[in-house]
Amino acid sequence: MNPLLILFVIVALTFDFLNGFHDSANVVATAIASRAMKPVTALAIASLSNLVGPFLFGVAVATTIGNEVLESPAVTVPVAMAALLAAILWNILTWWFGIPSSSSHALIGGFVGAAIMGYGVSVIRFEGMEKVLVGLFVSPLIGLVMGWIFMRLTLQVGKVTSPAINTFFKRAQWVTAVALGLSHGTNDAQKTMGILTLGLVAFGAIPTFHVPNWVIEACAASIALGTALGGWRLIRTMGGKFYRIRPVHAFSSQMASAAVILGAALLGAPVSTTQVISSSIVGVGSAERIQKVRWGVAWQIVIAWILTIPFSGLLGALFYAFLNSIL
Repeated sequence: MNPLLILFVIVALTFDFLNGFHDSANVVATAIASRAMKPVTALAIASLSNLVGPFLFGVAVATTIGNEVLESPAVTVPVAMAALLAAILWNILTWWFGIPSSSSHALIGGFVGAAIMGYGVSVIRFEGMEKVLVGLFVSPLIGLVMGWIFMRLTLQVGKVTSPAINTFFKRAQWVTAVALGLSHGTNDAQKTMGILTLGLVAFGAIPTFHVPNWVIEACAASIALGTALGGWRLIRTMGGKFYRIRPVHAFSSQMASAAVILGAALLGAPVSTTQVISSSIVGVGSAERIQKVRWGVAWQIVIAWILTIPFSGLLGALFYAFLNSIL
């Protein structure tokens, strides 16, 4: 096998691993903060769910990422490799500072930055790019609204029940955590599948864009392993810095997030699980009391949301220039 192809596969699976490591906070933070589960148990459930998710709901997101964003002249090894390296570096930097940023935004930014650096704006397929950007930027707003709605409905139910309902909210998180893990694995692992398959086409390893079974299996295993090891810096941010999360908040935010992420995966729209879950947590808190949310923390995440694509795009362009010169 081509040593460069092996290196490319390793880099792609490294990004997938870091995606799971970085985004494990999204899946488990509220369950841990509400004391519904012990950290080790929560990470184990999330890891297994992430492993299973990519096998259940097709590869629509992978097709969007790998086959509908760039014209064929830009489907090259340096572009795909630069996108992955840019996203890896951005993930490491934001994890180090405990900022819940989007692996999806970083990958798309690096992808587009590298392609424009090498081939100009004309290689961007704007119809596919529009689907990507709508999914990435609209989904957090939907997460916010869905979190608010779920919390209001839950509070109405709580008015006619006894305090024992809290026991239900704790136990129900075993189900909602699985649903959230499945949806996360379904949407996020497919982004790596798309880039990896694009690279296989560029190498000539496969004649046309179709996701091989081994790619699905490798990506599912990598994101599951990353999730199992957990990004504790981000878990602390997601689980406690917005407000004090109780079982009712955790249950509502998990239900809202899973619905949005899984729905987007079935439609082939890549979304940022970080942004959807963060916004749903904010929506849940504001539904109970607007002053409950520490809005300064929320604004930090919004700023990271805005900056991720431009900065990762710049990193993608720089990595492309370097890789193109040596490859």
